[in-house]
Amino acid sequence: MTTALDVRTLLETAVIAVDNKKANHIVALDMRKVSLMADYFVIADAASNRQVQAIVTEVKDQVQAAGGEIKLIEGFQAADWVLIDLGDVIVHIFSTEQRGFYNLERLWDDAPYVDLTKFLVTE
Repeated sequence: MTTALDVRTLLETAVIAVDNKKANHIVALDMRKVSLMADYFVIADAASNRQVQAIVTEVKDQVQAAGGEIKLIEGFQAADWVLIDLGDVIVHIFSTEQRGFYNLERLWDDAPYVDLTKFLVTE
C-alpha cells in the first residue's frame, strides 16, 4: 500500500486529527504482525453521531492537507461506526455504545498498543 506520507507520519496525522475533535479513549494498535489489512488501527469513540462525523471530517481534512490519500470512508451517514481507510492506517470512529459492542481492542488483543503520549494533548 502506498501513500504520499510515510506510515508513521500518517498515523501521527490521524491521531492528532482525532484528538483535535476531542474523541474519547484514543488508541492505536500495531497490526503489522497480526494482520495484512493495515499496519495500524486507530480506534476512538465519541458521545454523539455529530461528533463522530466531525472527527471523521477532521481526519479527512488533515490527512489530505498533509499529502495523504483517503481510500474509503464507510458509514459516515449513520455515524455509529465510521471506517476511514488511509491505506496503511485504518481509523475506526465509533459512537460510544457501538465501540463497547464491537470491542475491536478485544478482537485484536494480540496486537500491541502504540504509545500515543507524544501525539495526544493532555489536559
